[in-house]
Formats: sequence, structure tokens, C-alpha cells
Amino acid sequence: MVMVSLSVLLGVFSAATGTWMATAEGNTAELGAAALVLPDAPAGSGGGSGTDLEGGKAPAPKQATTDAPASTTSSAAPAPTETSEAPQPTTSEAAPPPSTKPVARVASSTVEQVISLVNDERSQAGCKPLAEEPHLTEAAQDYSDDMSARNFFAHTNPEGVTFDQRIKNAGYSKPGAENIAKGQTSASQVMTAWMNSEGHRANILNCSLTKIGVGFTKAGNYWVQDFGY
Repeated sequence: MVMVSLSVLLGVFSAATGTWMATAEGNTAELGAAALVLPDAPAGSGGGSGTDLEGGKAPAPKQATTDAPASTTSSAAPAPTETSEAPQPTTSEAAPPPSTKPVARVASSTVEQVISLVNDERSQAGCKPLAEEPHLTEAAQDYSDDMSARNFFAHTNPEGVTFDQRIKNAGYSKPGAENIAKGQTSASQVMTAWMNSEGHRANILNCSLTKIGVGFTKAGNYWVQDFGY
């Protein structure tokens, strides 16, 4: 098992200066990242933070758990199976070659599992459940696909577009927060990792948030949670 020493960076919005400040939490862990936009924060001020969950497990919680380490070589939830097959061509014309785009989307059941686990945690904390919102789902899935296809891991893409801008571009006007992760192979693994991190847990248990969209791309096991007010 490869252990990587990392530090968690959390975006903090300063009301005095109207800007985001990055604060570091020293940590030896392999964990995702958390970012938050306050309801009255200026557009495009999305907090940026990124620590890579690649190739490991989350730090152990106070109560002992039996979660297996994350592995980038194990497959995630099985891909959806086809219920019917198209008839075989009766001519000699060759079928078009398959796409070579390095992206493999996940079965919707895994996304539903993540949302269910989020709402279980919120219920225990006294928060109302989050409703899945299609624009947030589009933003989250497109971004997990993009990170997978271009092999990067951050809240801000290589062109400098922040997570709140991406959410607005997808058609949702009130972006709230984002969690990302890489390397976990199941909904339970990634949720355990996020819940064992202060910044990610705070996003999940933020009672002011009302909507959620989840993306997961099997090629590299990239996870995205996008939240909205």
C-alpha cells in the first residue's frame, strides 16, 4: 500500500476582505477536498482546495471500523447491463469502431447510494434531506468525467474555472459547496473518507444546503459532490 503525506487545504471566506483565504491543516492522510461558497459570497469566489485520495484509505475514525483501503486498481460498482441487443447487421458493412474516450460513467445506483448515505448522516445531525437536482448532477458528472479524461484533480479546472462557476454554467444559480475524491471504489468508502474529514463533513452536514448532485467516473475512480442552496 502506498502512503502519501498530504495536507488538507480549506477555503475560508473572509467577510472583512471579501476574499477567500486558504488555511492548511497538517495531516498525513489520503483524502479528498472540500470547498464552500457562502450565500452572499461574490460570484467566482469559490474556495479552492485539493488533497488527493488516490491510492489509500481515509484516516481511522475514533470508533474502530472495518472499511477496506481504497484501491485504484479495483473496479467500482458494476456497469449497467443491457436488457436487449440490437439485431446483427445482415450486410457486409462493418460496424463503426468503439469510442476511445477514456471515460466510463457509473451505474445510477452508485450515485443513489451516495445520496442516500448523505441523507442518513444529515438525518442523524438533525438536517433535512437533500434533494437530487438535475443541473447539479450534470455539473458533478461532467466534472468527474473531465478530471478523469484530462488527469487532474482540483476544484478549479486547468482553464481556471472554479466549482461555483461550473455549477452556474450548468444552469443552477445558487452554488453552495463541493467535495471531490479520487481512488475510492464504492459509495461507502468515499463517504467514510469524507465523513472523517472536517471540511467535507461540514459540507455534508450543512443544514443550509438543500440540493445535491453526484458524479462518479470509473476511469480513475473520480467522485464529485456538488451542493446548492
